[in-house]
Amino acid sequence: MKGYVDLHCHYLPGIDDGVRTMPEGVRLCTGLAAIGWDVVHATPHIRTAMFENRKPELTRAFEDFVRLTADVPGMPELGLGAEHFFDDVFWQLHSRGEALPYPGGRATLVEFPSSSFPMKVGERFFEMNVRGIRPVLAHPERYDPLLRRTDLLDPLLDVGVLPLLDVMALAGKYGRGPRRAAERMLEEGVYYAACSDAHRPGDVEIVGEAIERLESLVGEDEAFELLSVNPRNILDGTVET
Repeated sequence: MKGYVDLHCHYLPGIDDGVRTMPEGVRLCTGLAAIGWDVVHATPHIRTAMFENRKPELTRAFEDFVRLTADVPGMPELGLGAEHFFDDVFWQLHSRGEALPYPGGRATLVEFPSSSFPMKVGERFFEMNVRGIRPVLAHPERYDPLLRRTDLLDPLLDVGVLPLLDVMALAGKYGRGPRRAAERMLEEGVYYAACSDAHRPGDVEIVGEAIERLESLVGEDEAFELLSVNPRNILDGTVET
């Protein structure tokens, strides 16, 4: 057992751009388990005018999935969070305690618009960190401002953001630009953790190839830290500042 912990996956059926059916969700989860992921967190999108999901409905969908798959062989341990689009709606949900952080409530997954960083994001990340909630930034290698340079991320690192690599970028899933950005940020030591961001069973093979590429770039020990040790630190609230 490799013991990887996936903090970003879309296995809940029919609620966003992830799997459409329960059998697909099962195949995705068991496929990830077969290549080393012991724990897999569902992170469905919460995004205004696209995926109008909210915490109560997502919690029920997750509980139903867990109940219906309880006797399925080869299932990993399952968890729930959400991929929050960082806008004013997210900030309102977060401020009212209606966002959906990872289990334990010590970290929350967020994503940016592809073309720019949100306004006041540094101030808001600082507020989250002061309140004991670490912002985890999904797939920074896929944002246009970071495709060719990393220094724009420095002010956010200073206020506690934890960058999360989508390993499939290393296998070219999103094109040459994100692959090169991911390789550069790995070399610079920017990422705190890595995830699958898998959306369908067919992604499992790509994830496996990407993990091999990750190990070739940073070595097996550092890859294990990104895939297992540091994701557990995020969940436990033991990230060193």
